[in-house]
Amino acid sequence: MRLATILALSVIAADQASKWFVVAGLRLEERLFIEVIPGVFNLTMAWNRGINFGLLSSYSDAMRWGLIVLALAICAWVWVWAWREAGNRWFQASAGVLVGGALGNVIDRLVWGAVADFINLTCCGIANPYAFNVADAAIFAGALGLILFAGRKPPTQAGSG
Repeated sequence: MRLATILALSVIAADQASKWFVVAGLRLEERLFIEVIPGVFNLTMAWNRGINFGLLSSYSDAMRWGLIVLALAICAWVWVWAWREAGNRWFQASAGVLVGGALGNVIDRLVWGAVADFINLTCCGIANPYAFNVADAAIFAGALGLILFAGRKPPTQAGSG
């Protein structure tokens, strides 16, 4: 669980540092939009009060706290699952990344009342209306890793058996 813990803490630190730098340092909350690489990468301020893509978005405190409790419950479930997969380092890494991302977004809901999203990627002349953050990317990567590496047993040493 050491690897999962280190990665979870690293993701939380990177997520929160990037949010504070962009939202407060670059004043994106006031500016709302900064073009970084024209046609490819922009910083676009979006406060997400729901889940992915703003689904279940609400300004109610009940929804905010409900999403916090749900995220914490999922983190606990993934943490127990990772503990049971103790010998599977890729699974451990995936769990740590996912939990770190989820807790990064929980911190946003506690501090700001909503999740700060700001990374906007566009490609091929198609405008992407959605923004995300480091935590969101970590949640996606961690979930993908859990799917790919769940149940895999570590290789046995030659001659043992």
